[in-house]
Amino acid sequence: MKNHLCGKVVIITGASSGIGKALAYEAARYGAKLAIASRNIEQLLEIEADLKSQGSDVISIRTDVTKEIACEELIRQTYENFGRIDVLINNAGISMRANLEDTDVRVLERVMDVNFWGTVYCSKYALPYLLKTHGSLVGIISIAGFIGLPGRSGYSASKFAVRGFLDTVRIENLKKNLHVMVAAPGFTASSIRFNALTANGMAQGETPRDENKMMSAERCAKIIIKGIVKRKRQIIMTFVEGKLAVFLGKWLPSLLDRLNYNHMAKEPNSPIV
Repeated sequence: MKNHLCGKVVIITGASSGIGKALAYEAARYGAKLAIASRNIEQLLEIEADLKSQGSDVISIRTDVTKEIACEELIRQTYENFGRIDVLINNAGISMRANLEDTDVRVLERVMDVNFWGTVYCSKYALPYLLKTHGSLVGIISIAGFIGLPGRSGYSASKFAVRGFLDTVRIENLKKNLHVMVAAPGFTASSIRFNALTANGMAQGETPRDENKMMSAERCAKIIIKGIVKRKRQIIMTFVEGKLAVFLGKWLPSLLDRLNYNHMAKEPNSPIV
């Protein structure tokens, strides 16, 4: 399986920490050439140096995915450096935690700009190159892209939007051998909850969950990379918070609403009352 990505060019957004960083190391383990992107160039350069010391071919590109021109530049620099693009993993993301009635609408706009528009911009400019290589277009969504999470309306909306967008791109290119995959991790240990926006747009700075009990970013990355190699359409991780929740949402939606509400209300300082 590893031969499938050996020598292939993989772009990963949001690669400076969490799942994105783990994806960079896992793709490198398969022999891929990497373009890693994030706003935090210092952390990217540390990852780049470490991967290069292990023999990987890596470039770091400072990228704010909310800016269309920055996403276009990411794709351009990657192609100019490597001469091809085989995989784009849209991983950059931000969360929020507040009830809609309390939330400044600009918080929702910010979440949508990063999660949805960042995916749209990067995908749009990478698509011609991915079509040439019959490559893979990937979106890291969440279980929140299948079921609405109370207290995270903007986050769920953005992830639903990414899933709808990528599903449509898949259908549009059905006869062009383009692989499109959405991957939905459950709660994964990462910095996303520390950086989640509150009602006024400030980062909450702490996590309401026990990070030690969650799936590790490394385990999540292994599942995603294997899915790319196998050209899967969709990956839903974890059973109770993932596959079972999606099943209940389809067949017993009212029950899922109650279970979902009760579960999220148990979080420390939950906005759900």
